[in-house]
Amino acid sequence: MSLARNIEFLRHLPKLHGLQAWNGFARGLRSPLVEVKEFGTNPGALRMFCYVPAHLRPPKALVVVLHGCGQTAAAYDLGTGWSTLAKHFGFALLMPEQQSANNTHNCFNWFKLEDSKRGQGEACSIRQMIGRMVSEHRIDKRHVFITGLSAGGAMTSVMLATYPDVFAAGAIIAGLPYGVATNVREALSGMFQSPARPSQDLGDFVRNASKHRGPWPKVSVWHGSADRTVNPANADEIVKQWLDVHRLPQAAMSEGTVDGYPRQIWWNADGETVVESYTITDMAHGTPIGTAENDHRYGMEGAFLIEAGISSSYHIANFFGLTDGPQMAARPARRAATESPSAKLIPLASPISTPIPDLANILRPLAAASQHSKSSGKPKTRRRRMIDVSAVITRALTAAGLMKQKSPTSRP
Repeated sequence: MSLARNIEFLRHLPKLHGLQAWNGFARGLRSPLVEVKEFGTNPGALRMFCYVPAHLRPPKALVVVLHGCGQTAAAYDLGTGWSTLAKHFGFALLMPEQQSANNTHNCFNWFKLEDSKRGQGEACSIRQMIGRMVSEHRIDKRHVFITGLSAGGAMTSVMLATYPDVFAAGAIIAGLPYGVATNVREALSGMFQSPARPSQDLGDFVRNASKHRGPWPKVSVWHGSADRTVNPANADEIVKQWLDVHRLPQAAMSEGTVDGYPRQIWWNADGETVVESYTITDMAHGTPIGTAENDHRYGMEGAFLIEAGISSSYHIANFFGLTDGPQMAARPARRAATESPSAKLIPLASPISTPIPDLANILRPLAAASQHSKSSGKPKTRRRRMIDVSAVITRALTAAGLMKQKSPTSRP
């Protein structure tokens, strides 16, 4: 890829998606996010925005959300509806924001070595913001999560790899694997071409990013199949990377559809789903938005925010384990409670119910495997391995979302 092509791509990036128009529209709306000025040495020179509802449901959780190129924290929040979810389900929200002085296109510098290593640059700034939120709002350190779009998705990969001890889970939307780029040329090559790499090499990128050796964060991967900005093959590479880290097989353990879109899942020995992948068929580059099960919408359309009939924010919050139990709106208000300014501007939704999924798609492969074992023609004198029916059912129910996943193991 020539340098001229790199420069031409970067020069036209804002024009391709109408980012300035969207951010102008977003500025016309009142955002519930408030800025925090002091949170550490801030070596990456980022801005910190947050939203904390009046009632944080125990265990107190924190979701870190990273915007894409050309976006602001407020614009991405309005588009994805994360502050609405935070108010409904009682968790804190942190939204770091890039500055044009760091990157002309307001992209997080996920491809720069000085910003993508533990204890350095932008990665360190985000970690310091998390420390401020944990300390000030008494967040449970075992319930810190992160998600992001595009450059924010790639930066999510950075944070999960460099600070795996901090996050219980993460969700990467239209992003790239950790460690595949160290400069602009390699970043653009990864975006357009996404060359395949051995699984172990991808896993080593993560393992070598810190001294941490487990437990590793859970990961949810989202990508549109018609993405022409970040090659959809990157989703496969991200999945390969984290399957290797979790020591899981490449073949999906279960496949099905959610709101009409393919989803693959992998679980660990305890039946807990630790890697999942959504393919949003025929969707271009962006975050898929839509409705939850009760027809309530989270977010609104805009640049990189695409109506797809599926609410990625809601499903990601569910993957994080944040939608269990009643919504905070059903709890009586206490006079002593306080919340972030303008929090009352966020509308409340009726409780969201979880439909019963079709278990046939999940149990059929397991049953087929069992039948194949019985008819494999092995000598009767050979002792066959007994099938643990209880474990099979546990895994199926966990994959279907009908059994609560185990809480993440405590981290230092």
